[in-house]
Amino acid sequence: MHFGEQLKSSLIKDWYFYYISYQDLKDSLKTPFETQPTAENPAPKRRPWTEEDEQRFVSELEKELDKVYTFQKVKSGEIVRRITASEKEVNQVIARADGQDRRDGQDDSPTEEDFMLLEEDLSDIIADVHDLAKFTQLNYTGFQKIIKKHDKQTGWHLKPVFAARLRRKPFFQDNYDAFIVKLSKLYDNVRTRGNPIKGDSAAGGKQQNFVRQTTKYWVHPDNITELKLIILKHLPVLVFNPEKEFSMDDTAITSIYFDNTDTWELYEGRLKKTEGAEAIRLRWYGGMQSEAIFVERKTHREDWTGEESVKARFKTKEKNINGYLAGDISVEKLFEKDRKEGKRSEKDIASDEQLAREIQYRVLTRHLVPVTRSFYHRTAFQLPGDARVRISLDTELTMVREDNLDGRTRAGKNWRRMDIGVDWPFSQLPPEDVERFPYAVLEVKLQTQAGQEPPEWIRELTASHLVEAVPKFSKYIHGTATLNPNRIHLLPYWAPQMDVDIRKPITHRFGIERPGQSADISTSGNLDDDSDDEDGTALTSLSNQEDDTEDMRRLRAARDALAQHDLDQRRDYGTVSNGEGPNTLDIEERISAPLPVPEDDYPLYDSEDSDDDLEEARYVGGWHYRSKLLKQQVRQAGKNLAGLAGKLVPRPHPTSMPANGPSMGVPKGVGEVKRFKAPKGKRIHVPVRVEPKVQLATERTFLSWLEFSIILGSIAATLLNFGDSLSLAAAWAFTIVACLALFYSMGLYMWRVKMIRTRRAVTYHDKIGPTVLCVGLAAAVGVSFGMRWGGGGWNGGLRG
Repeated sequence: MHFGEQLKSSLIKDWYFYYISYQDLKDSLKTPFETQPTAENPAPKRRPWTEEDEQRFVSELEKELDKVYTFQKVKSGEIVRRITASEKEVNQVIARADGQDRRDGQDDSPTEEDFMLLEEDLSDIIADVHDLAKFTQLNYTGFQKIIKKHDKQTGWHLKPVFAARLRRKPFFQDNYDAFIVKLSKLYDNVRTRGNPIKGDSAAGGKQQNFVRQTTKYWVHPDNITELKLIILKHLPVLVFNPEKEFSMDDTAITSIYFDNTDTWELYEGRLKKTEGAEAIRLRWYGGMQSEAIFVERKTHREDWTGEESVKARFKTKEKNINGYLAGDISVEKLFEKDRKEGKRSEKDIASDEQLAREIQYRVLTRHLVPVTRSFYHRTAFQLPGDARVRISLDTELTMVREDNLDGRTRAGKNWRRMDIGVDWPFSQLPPEDVERFPYAVLEVKLQTQAGQEPPEWIRELTASHLVEAVPKFSKYIHGTATLNPNRIHLLPYWAPQMDVDIRKPITHRFGIERPGQSADISTSGNLDDDSDDEDGTALTSLSNQEDDTEDMRRLRAARDALAQHDLDQRRDYGTVSNGEGPNTLDIEERISAPLPVPEDDYPLYDSEDSDDDLEEARYVGGWHYRSKLLKQQVRQAGKNLAGLAGKLVPRPHPTSMPANGPSMGVPKGVGEVKRFKAPKGKRIHVPVRVEPKVQLATERTFLSWLEFSIILGSIAATLLNFGDSLSLAAAWAFTIVACLALFYSMGLYMWRVKMIRTRRAVTYHDKIGPTVLCVGLAAAVGVSFGMRWGGGGWNGGLRG
């Protein structure tokens, strides 16, 4: 739908008068007609845009900006005050629960109802933060779109000037992460009734070798705040230093990845997921002043090995990095201080020393140098000291070049470049040195026992419209491939899909709800308004809805039915399953299994330019308008002819299945599969799992063909012993078939081995060989039988 309709369907009725008047601003861009419309000329040309029109429009735009900025500022202050008041109430109730508030010796411990009221109050504040974030996002998008429309229609360039005015009233730059951290702590205290789980929050800094089952998802910026608010109601935000005031710099994570710029062996190994493929990086947390640097090595292990992929790391100081990488500082010197202090066991120190030696040896022998930097702000959700369920959301993800290629000195002889820090979005860098990723990256990390199901809320979250599953996504692979287009020719499978909008319509009831409300109030586009009326009738109908009407009750019943239907579909797909069987999906597959794509799937925003181009061309007139109109008519005629041809050509039709009936093992609602083409000179790598049994199956198939060829050769040799011409002809026929089968199977075996070695996603099934072999064998038998029958061989044999 167009943005105007999206705004109508997503706004909050109580805040209606504080949104940008998008339709009024669109109308302000239309100048009066030069002549009155007539039956012969219903759309005459409009008067050209003048300076007076520009001043009038800018004045209206300023009023709208001031209105939105003032409301956002007031509402944000209101949320701050509500959080402060709620914090006092929560502390008082917890103090009573701990027995710190006694009056006259009487027990004044809080009741369950007290905690329920606090939880409802916090849920209401969470809903307010969600609504304010959506309000900000919608209005910011509205200003950007109306400025774009203004510059396109009028030819006057207002975008640079208005960008400066937006910076003076930055309603869109409010930091909701500070709200989220505070609300997470309060909600966790209330949810646990004053007994939050305690543990080592800084577990990330002490873990050496750890294994996790991880699935990755992309999150559109429009859904980031909503996703955080949903997760904090189940898991608290992991804060490493609760005593320190929240700062965005504390959430910054920066990594420097190494590779050989001649062979790119580490890149290709991680992309192809070859057994033992390594990634070597240096990571630090916070700003550039951080002294603690983690040297890490990630090793990929294939499933058939029985081992898990492992990340191992050790910590050292920044001043030692250059010497360590150059081989000037020995490994023993790195851990000399640890041995003297005696705070760590000798076993741990020895393990770190072994890892440090291996990484140093690889860097020196493989000529590894810094190539790519990844930067992002991470919000982690986890119970302190409990890593069974850990969710991290990486926002503002940016990749930066660190190499010294192209004749430019970026890092020089240092292990990292020093002209940037945590000053996102790194506007000082040239475009060819930076890649700003358009989405956030959600990682769901589970440590569950064999056969244990992930929590239900995680399954609902990963199956919702808020996330897009991207298995095996890698920041290093994406950044290296994007920043080195002239050197990297093997692209990851998600590269051609970067221009596809990942936003999806809501398929089931999931989102932020206020206490006492059963209707989903998520504003991600769940309410559609296809009305073309300009008088705001859709807004009137939206504002007149009553919670207890018969229509609302029917709507709730329909949504509950839809939610149950989606649950049934997820069971069909293996997303929800309590049974065991040969086709049961594992945990990673279950939580990432997508719901079927409905037939009426559509993006949140269609391009507004499709209709506006023709409308503006109508104003211009002449050949410009005729060419636009002709192109549109040709496209429509082509679609009509294709539809007519599809109806005339006889083809099988699928049997219709009841919507809620049994699926008989067939997935319901198979979505459309799009084919992507790699850019010229490049290839797309599709992940292919190759296990030893695949190699062994290929060898067994070749040996079976070889055995068959030997049998046919033996038959041919036996026929030669008869000595007559008919036997000789039959022997030739069997010999030819045996040789063809032998050479065909050998060529097929060599091709399969090559495809398996290079991990190519090809069709390994042989559709032609067995059929041709059977036909050839039948022909050989037919020749032998026919010549014997026609030559009288049978009668002669009987008479003898």
